[in-house]
Amino acid sequence: MPAKRTAAATAAPTVTKSLSSGPKTLTANSSVSDIIHHVWQQYLSTTPQRTMLLDVFMAFLVLVGGIQFVYCVVAGNYPFNAFLSGFCAAVGQFVLTASLRMQTSSPAPKSGKTSSSGKDGKSSGEEGISHERAFADYIFGSLILHFFCINFIN
Repeated sequence: MPAKRTAAATAAPTVTKSLSSGPKTLTANSSVSDIIHHVWQQYLSTTPQRTMLLDVFMAFLVLVGGIQFVYCVVAGNYPFNAFLSGFCAAVGQFVLTASLRMQTSSPAPKSGKTSSSGKDGKSSGEEGISHERAFADYIFGSLILHFFCINFIN
């Protein structure tokens, strides 16, 4: 009888250890691959889908700018205005998208606050601008950027 009881007693803690383990935390001597994997998992689990879409678009813009630069180095830059315009469009769109990402990553301000307002009309508790306003600014900036880039090509 005591042998069966000992086997059951030793089996129970191993089961509870495997079931009660939480998310893996990093230690001071974690490997680089563990750190990269942990950061990637945190990014996937905590980042909203809209922000991920902006990140993919920003990666695409980096790829487009890189391809244009490599093409200019390899094939030459005869219509230099065209290269400069296309490269500036990619870099400018990247900057505008990064600005949109920063503005939309923070929570939207609440518009129904009844706190005291300052002389500029904004309430003291209001932070930032709404997501719709940030997107409208992004579209307006993109139109201006592309107008100048197309005008620069000749």
